[in-house]
Amino acid sequence: MMSVISNRDIFFKHIAQTSSAPIGLEILRAEGIYQYDISGSEYIDLISGFSVANIGHSHPKVIEAVKQQAERYMHLIVYGEFIESPQTAYAKLLTNHLPASLDCVYFTNSGTEATEGAMKLAKRVTGRPNIIAFNSSYHGSTQGALSVLGDEYYRNAFRPLLPGIFHVDYNSNEVFDLIDNNTACVILETIQAESGLAVPDKSWIQQLRNECTKNGALLVLDEIQAGFGRTGALWAFEQFNIVPDILLLGKALGGGMPLGAFISSKELIKQLSFNPVLGHITTFGGHPVSCAAGKAAFEVLLDEHYIETVKEKESVLIEQLNHPAIKRLNHFGLWASLQFGSVEIAQSIIHRCVAKGCITDWFLFAPDCLRIAPPLSITTEEIIKACKIITESIQEEAL
Repeated sequence: MMSVISNRDIFFKHIAQTSSAPIGLEILRAEGIYQYDISGSEYIDLISGFSVANIGHSHPKVIEAVKQQAERYMHLIVYGEFIESPQTAYAKLLTNHLPASLDCVYFTNSGTEATEGAMKLAKRVTGRPNIIAFNSSYHGSTQGALSVLGDEYYRNAFRPLLPGIFHVDYNSNEVFDLIDNNTACVILETIQAESGLAVPDKSWIQQLRNECTKNGALLVLDEIQAGFGRTGALWAFEQFNIVPDILLLGKALGGGMPLGAFISSKELIKQLSFNPVLGHITTFGGHPVSCAAGKAAFEVLLDEHYIETVKEKESVLIEQLNHPAIKRLNHFGLWASLQFGSVEIAQSIIHRCVAKGCITDWFLFAPDCLRIAPPLSITTEEIIKACKIITESIQEEAL
């Protein structure tokens, strides 16, 4: 067996770090819900690359789609100029499964760029300057997306940011008093992820939809993490009986390849094509290989009926996560947040889980919570196995 040389030293010397303590696993391959490191150790992936690997890793149909498209062409010209079949095929498939008013797809490189595009579109369409966002929200890390991100700790070091941004509490009626004829859009996550999974009251989000309509403001729903069946429906907004004016997608959209999108009506998005021409443009957005991979993954998601099993698997997950050290358990579909008594306890449990072969992590605005968001392809037996590791880790670290 060929020996494998570690790249650990190179990683710390030449790769930009985003924290002082990266997880540091050196993964050689991944398949299904498992990842395998340089020593051959196996890990259950309970976070799916932060909801990217929705159908699991290395699905053969996705790999084949990537190979076939790479052999045809990988890049031709800036996005939106040539007719490229991977883009048109995926856009048609997506819009076939969306409400009629969401019939036009603008592909980007990432979810963050989808946020940027949506903010520009809202201002262009309405001619208004202001945007309302929510505390503890996450929409990306670029300057515009950071401006609507809902946490001053992460915003403050990069000021000045965009003007005209107003933050209110999620699920708070305060937002209804702020929407007026200067509001371009209200942007929110359908299920607020990084706060440890906050779910909106159905009546609240429906009233928000109505207030936006009444005042001529656009409603932008960010389903970059919540989309593609994780909540038990293909789109989370379906469970609240509302339709956004703009939908943001990313993460699982590319089937493991980099891809994002903002989706709206053709009537609205066409306004980015004049006054000015090229009102929004990207070189690599909608990359043909990414679109081919994403379409293949989307078809697997539908054909293998993973979404229909989410609620059943959610019940198994919640039933197995029963421990007195868990202070609060938030869940929505195959997605859960376990809150512990302190950040230190949560972090020690997370590290213990990784050491025992179960990859999990925390939430950006809820570091005292443990994240669970496995591939939707996980079986009930694998859920029980993962929960056993979590429970053992809690027992060893919290008591």
